[in-house]
Amino acid sequence: AGMAVLRRGGSAVDAAVAVQAVLGLVEPQSSGLGGGAFLMHYDAATGHVTAYDGRETAPASATPELFYADGRPLPFMEAVLSGRSTGAPGAVAMLAMAQKDHGRLAWRDLFGDAERLARDGFTVSPRLAGMINDDIPQARSRWASAYFTKPDGARYQAGDTLRNPAYARSARMLADQGPAALYGGPLGAAVAATVAEGPRPGALTEADIAAYRPLRRDALCRPYRIYVVCVPPPPSSGLAVLQFLAMAERTPDLDKGPDSPEAWVAFGRLQRLMYADRDRYVGDADFVGVPVAGLLDPDYVAARAALAPSVNGPVEAGRPTGAPPVGADATAEPGGTSHMVIVDRWGDAVSMTTTVESIFGSGRMAAGFFLNNQLTDFSFTPTEDGHPAANAVAAGKRPRSSMTPTLILDRQGRLVGAIGSPGGSSILAYVAKALVGVIDWGLPVQEAIDLPNLVVRGDMVGADEQALSPAIKAALAQAGMAVRPNATETSGLHGAMWRDGRWDGGADPRREGVAVSETP
Repeated sequence: AGMAVLRRGGSAVDAAVAVQAVLGLVEPQSSGLGGGAFLMHYDAATGHVTAYDGRETAPASATPELFYADGRPLPFMEAVLSGRSTGAPGAVAMLAMAQKDHGRLAWRDLFGDAERLARDGFTVSPRLAGMINDDIPQARSRWASAYFTKPDGARYQAGDTLRNPAYARSARMLADQGPAALYGGPLGAAVAATVAEGPRPGALTEADIAAYRPLRRDALCRPYRIYVVCVPPPPSSGLAVLQFLAMAERTPDLDKGPDSPEAWVAFGRLQRLMYADRDRYVGDADFVGVPVAGLLDPDYVAARAALAPSVNGPVEAGRPTGAPPVGADATAEPGGTSHMVIVDRWGDAVSMTTTVESIFGSGRMAAGFFLNNQLTDFSFTPTEDGHPAANAVAAGKRPRSSMTPTLILDRQGRLVGAIGSPGGSSILAYVAKALVGVIDWGLPVQEAIDLPNLVVRGDMVGADEQALSPAIKAALAQAGMAVRPNATETSGLHGAMWRDGRWDGGADPRREGVAVSETP
């Protein structure tokens, strides 16, 4: 769908609209019209990088105890399945803002493939079939069961044709009416009505949805090696990846390459430092003080990097300049997310990470699409250590996100790369791995993506253990990182680098994405 838009003379953002509309239908476990997204855009004519924030917001009625019952936090999955978990969706509004800024085709002409596939049917992929037939509660909700069960009572399998006439009507409505169909229109009313259903109805209203506003933000960019790496600012966690890279420049063991046990040990240790600071300090900067400058200050980064050789277990967050007194974090981040990278004929580019949060979001559906459970990305415990958590719930607040769509520039400000991944909290580890593989180790993009995943966050250590050599696993264990199978959401890295006069692209074999180019 995206390539068809590009061939018609569409821009990278035009193609992103079409891709999102189709993904919400054929990969509903990951993203959709009822979810949110962050989009990084590069304008080749000006060299300007813009971060578009389509993160969901909490309803006006939300309190820090949103996920409390009888004075205690709800069990996590009970909260996910409730109406309380859904925030005002932001992906459609954000894409409309970006498309108004950078589109070349008419908005109404970007939904044709999604409408056709929903009306006529699409082939269920193996990954979607696995999710449909899994025992995860969202796949077994009454909404999902009604959608995923055939007339004979059996569930859809890979290769079956699945139709979604309600989604076709929603796509047509969005094409004809624009984002107003969702924000103040019938689609928003349908979302609010579904949220209000039991069990544990939520308080998100049509007015909350109509009041949603996407944000156009300045990108957060820092030099790394011979490049400049750009990410969205908070509430995205891109800041943490920039801190990781700044520490990596002060960690010589990382330069030893992908076969080096010392390099992998350094990679894991730097993650522990990165996650400790991210988990403590990052939240919605419109509501809490996020010490961006302090976390990236060269002296602070050098001090944190100097700790790395002695990190053999979980570490405490540091105290960067400007850090407010905030409590420890109690945020769980399950995964149900996707990523895309698009470059058009004019050299404009999009790196976009998009999500409904958990697999199939809250498990609730309206107008043919799943609703997000994004509000469970807030800390369930509003205060710790006598201080409010940076990621505590508040009315109108955006929950912290691990989504880190990334653009890479040369020192002259020209686009040379784009990358990103789904993966819940592991996104930071996945994007860091790919950046190290491409930039530090000089690997082709596909080889960097194919590298084993290693995720080290506090006392959690997960890895593609079968892909790591015995020597690397032994070194990790010696350094307090005995690997276990990666139990977090798997990566879905998509990326491209401009090399030797062409785009070198890659897509993660752990998922169903592809890299497609019309250049020779």
